[in-house]
Formats: sequence, C-alpha cells, structure tokens
Amino acid sequence: MRRDRRRGRLLVLISVVLVLGMAGGVAFAAFMSTTSNDSNNWTTDTDWTPPTGASVIAQAGSTAGGSIRQGATYHVYANVTDSGNPAAGVATVRANLASITTGQTTVSLSTAAGPWTIGGTSYSYRSAALTADDPLSGGTKNYTLTMTDSHSPPNSAAPTFSVTVDNSHPTAVDIQIVNGAGITGKPDAGDVVTFTFSEPMSPSSILAGWSGAATTVTVNLENNGCSTSDTLTVTGANLGTVCLGRGDFVNGNRNFTTSTMVMSGNNVIVTLGGAALTLTAAGAGTMSWTPSTAATDVVGNPCSASAANESGAADIDF
Repeated sequence: MRRDRRRGRLLVLISVVLVLGMAGGVAFAAFMSTTSNDSNNWTTDTDWTPPTGASVIAQAGSTAGGSIRQGATYHVYANVTDSGNPAAGVATVRANLASITTGQTTVSLSTAAGPWTIGGTSYSYRSAALTADDPLSGGTKNYTLTMTDSHSPPNSAAPTFSVTVDNSHPTAVDIQIVNGAGITGKPDAGDVVTFTFSEPMSPSSILAGWSGAATTVTVNLENNGCSTSDTLTVTGANLGTVCLGRGDFVNGNRNFTTSTMVMSGNNVIVTLGGAALTLTAAGAGTMSWTPSTAATDVVGNPCSASAANESGAADIDF
C-alpha cells in the first residue's frame, strides 16, 4: 500500500518537472527534433520594376516642343530611367507614332549625339527625323513610348504621351501705341508700339536669328505711306505695315535708329528710341495693321494677310 503511494507520488513529481521544464524553456532530448530543408532558402530580385520616362515631340530645328503641323519633319525626344538595386539598365526605347505618321509603330530612340534641349528641358533620347502625314487633322494626337530594361525576363512599360497638330494660320489681332514720357500725339523716344497676334510667333521668322529677347531695331515713319495716312514699319522685320490713321505725324521719312523690340507671349513690343524730327498730331485716329505673311507661328504656319484695326475708341496715338 505504502509502495503504491510512493510510486504514485513519484509519477506526479516527474509530470510536474516535465511541465515546468517545458514552460521554462528547458529542452529535453526526448522531445527534441531538428529538420533541415534547403528548399526554404529565399532570394530577392534586384530589379523588378520597368523603366519610367517623359517624352515630347518637336519639329526639326525647333526648340519649342508640344506641337507640329501637318507635313512637318519632327523628332521624338525622351528621358528614360531604370530603377533597381542595382538597376538592370535601359535596353530599348521605341515609339508608336502611327497616329501621326502612318506605319511608324516601332520607331527607335537613341542617345547618339545627345543630349538635346526642348522647351528648357534636356532630353537624352531622340528618334531619327520623321515626317507627319499630310493631310493630318488638327488637334491632339496620342503616341506611346515602350521602354524595356535589360532584366531577364525584361520589364517594360508603355505610357501614353500627346502632341498638338496645329494647321491654323495665325492672324493679326490688334495694334496699339502708348505714349511714353514725351509729348502726347508726338512720336518720340519711349513711345511703345504693341503688335498682337492670335498666337505665339516664331521670333526668327520675324527677324532672322532673333530669339525674342530685346534687340535693337530701326523704326521708320513714312509721310503719307497709306494714301493720306502716315505709316510705321520696323526696318528688316516681317511685321508688315501700320497705317497710323492720320497724316500729320511726320512731313518726311523719319527713322528711330535705337529702338528696341522684344517678344512677350502673343505680342511683339517695340519701344521708340533715338530722337527724330516729328510733328504733333492735331487729333485722334484709328490705326490699321496689315501683317507680313513671312511671319509664322512656332510650327511654321504663315500669318494671314488680313488687316487688324486698332481696338477701342479712336484716340491720340504716341
């Protein structure tokens, strides 16, 4: 009886020790086992994202991107970046331009001879010169740029970009002359002449080699150049002729040789310089400006020859 009791107490004690030992983190050989499985080893891919990029289209010879005209020669420009640790690197950049030039679905872009600056941004990739369809309807045209990296298997992306096809002719909109610090009604230094077009113009089409920044020009006033009205022209510039609406500003041809010309948006602004012998107009008049068709917009569409009358009520110019 006593022996059975002692045996029972011993079993209880062993059970308690085992439970406490397991709870306290003690490992017993009878309950240990180890496993090994090499297939559970993991590795990470260093480059699993496709390249990213930006793109613009510009006419050949132009530094203003985003628009072309039908029949024009153009290039596609792009910046493409691949990411990763390390990045696999960019393998190919191709453009689908079928909406602009029929059949051109896989046009390659390369970095040879780059970079190029368009609209103030430097681009490292460029296509060969292409020609837009003619006819080609105006408006927004979408194109895709497929960018592929050197990873195996390759990662690629094909974002969509757009260009505006502009086939419309710019027009003359308004002509205004504001007096400077001189006598009202008398053409003299500081008076400002503003030619307003319907859209931004190509500076070099108005004056060869001009960037649109302030440059020195000569302004000519001719006596009765428009029948009985005196005229204003900018020598050597394709701005056409302004009929001043009165014939009493000069009594002969007069040149303001140190005038300045600058472009701002749709406006060409000319400020008279250098003293010239002129008269003081006796009253108000309304000017009329006939532009030159040699002036073009930024994609090469020539200006309409239609005249624009001075807006607002008749006033005293200069």
